[in-house]
Amino acid sequence: MKECTVRFLPYEKSITVAEGETLIRAALEAGVHVNASCGGEGVCGKCRVIVEEGEVEGGVNDRLKPEDVEKGVRLACQSVVKSDLTVRIPVESAIDASVLNLKRSPRKTAQIQEVDFDALKQEGLFMPPVEKRFLTLPEPSADDRLPDVARLVSYLNVHHSEHRLVVRLPVIRKIPDLLRESSFAVTATLARPVQPGRKTHIIDIEPGDTTGRNFAVAMDIGTTTVYGQLIDLVSGSVLAEHAEFNGQISYGEDVITRIVYAEKGKGLEKLHSVVVETINSVLDRIVKRSGVERDEINTITIAGNTTMTQLLLKINPRYIRRSPYVPASTLYPPVNARDLGIALADHVSALVYPAVSSYVGGDIVAGVMGSGLYRSEAITLYMDVGTNAEIVIGNQDWMACAACSAGPAFEGAGIEFGMRAAKGAIEDFSIDPINYEPMNLTIGDVRPKGIAGSGLITIVAVLFESGVIDNRGKFNRELGTDRIRKRDGVWEYVLASAENTQIDRDITISEVDIDNLLRAKGAIYSGCQTLLEEVGLSVGDLDRIILAGGFGSYIDLEKAMTIGLLPEIDPEKITYIGNGSLMGARMSSLSNHIRRDVVEVLRKMTNFELSETGSYMDHYVAALFLPHTEVNLFPKLKARMEARRSSAAP
Repeated sequence: MKECTVRFLPYEKSITVAEGETLIRAALEAGVHVNASCGGEGVCGKCRVIVEEGEVEGGVNDRLKPEDVEKGVRLACQSVVKSDLTVRIPVESAIDASVLNLKRSPRKTAQIQEVDFDALKQEGLFMPPVEKRFLTLPEPSADDRLPDVARLVSYLNVHHSEHRLVVRLPVIRKIPDLLRESSFAVTATLARPVQPGRKTHIIDIEPGDTTGRNFAVAMDIGTTTVYGQLIDLVSGSVLAEHAEFNGQISYGEDVITRIVYAEKGKGLEKLHSVVVETINSVLDRIVKRSGVERDEINTITIAGNTTMTQLLLKINPRYIRRSPYVPASTLYPPVNARDLGIALADHVSALVYPAVSSYVGGDIVAGVMGSGLYRSEAITLYMDVGTNAEIVIGNQDWMACAACSAGPAFEGAGIEFGMRAAKGAIEDFSIDPINYEPMNLTIGDVRPKGIAGSGLITIVAVLFESGVIDNRGKFNRELGTDRIRKRDGVWEYVLASAENTQIDRDITISEVDIDNLLRAKGAIYSGCQTLLEEVGLSVGDLDRIILAGGFGSYIDLEKAMTIGLLPEIDPEKITYIGNGSLMGARMSSLSNHIRRDVVEVLRKMTNFELSETGSYMDHYVAALFLPHTEVNLFPKLKARMEARRSSAAP
């Protein structure tokens, strides 16, 4: 994709962006403020810029007069970059460049780590748990009366070095007729044992050579969403993927509510059937998109948190939420997918990721495996942020883990105008440090209707560094802007006025919202601190941080450090892996070595119950400030804040 350089005057700031990016997002990346409160839909008309050189597409509507258009005036939110540009911010939007330089820096999200199939091959890790072998068997004769099954097993032993083979009864039933109908040229599907030396199962037999058609499904069963991928076990590629909301949401947003529901009458059966319906719906979509026949799928790997796993397996989750918080099991045997109600062929086994404890489940173990943390010498902090935040610290030699209840603030709950990431959610924000006017960017560049979790982090970070709120999250009421007001006894900042929103109401962020965010980020940061302390390490000992979960892709790392959600560390050391649970499920579909390693990894993972760790509450209370009561833990932020105060001094 073509890249273009956009130069902003009078600030002499330049940024390189992809052709097709909007000017307003380019400005944000460059650290240049442009007034914008409508989220990028073009209705407020405040983001006027002058294109002095270069070509843009769009940017003209009835908010601009014809004579302005002739002078190069465009709306930044509607202008698409088509070439290198020189853009002037009009005088009415100009601010003190020295203040701008102190406040702003280009946004930095984590670099993305994906499954490297070639690396798997190079490391000798590519060995799917289900493989196919094409066999041309000698036909029986008067001199060769070997039984059909023995003929099949003998050929595999001699020509493919297979030993300790077990033929399942449904395969035995198929063998006599199928061998003769296919002139004894067949493909056998083999299910590898997890541990070497154990029996390999022949789970299916097909006529002809079908070795090029071998597929697997990877599934992440999340509390909110079920994700699925259909994987080609020959090429290693993902052929199709799809996600749907977990049907269990109707019976409770969080795991505790669902456990309570499962305890009532036939609640467990209902929650089991509902999640299986969701799984089958996802299967329908990925099968249709990929062009793969359902009976060509030979294995499914599933990862989920401890509660989701027990509900799927129809295991009573009652004791997960009661002290001493004990799950039914941490390890599960392979389960026939049909027995669970999953609409796959009779021979398909479901491989379920094991858990560590009641609140560190198979989704986290899958993330540890998929990310390669367990094979690395680097001291790593792995974080999966959602309603609960799970944390793992360690490397190939040892691991410590814990779960902390962050609450649903990052998913929009507990925030008056909070919402899940969707079209119209404010995902990015800037503020004019002179008049405190906002610059809102929304998902889809439409009028705002709420605040996404990533937007919430950025808003609070920017308000804090701009001096609009103090380290307790309280508004500075002496700034002389009508954006800060008191409503129903609560102080708030108006992000977008009613006429610029989709909901015909002002969208605001209040001190109550900020307090909920402080509690959520405080739980996560104090969990990290406590776990580090328990293993005798500090933030400075970390070689890298891995972020997992859909939330992590949108986090502005600097802003997350500004509010004290993440430890202050070089952003280059932070990697984002996306859905770690799904990544681990996919990796296990591609590599039997990873399935073998998982039991050893479980033995290395020491679980800490934070509620029973004495120092946790002290760390939590200290983290209920921006960024923390001990600002020396964030030296870069401290330096920026001191520089801002110095520049503001008379």
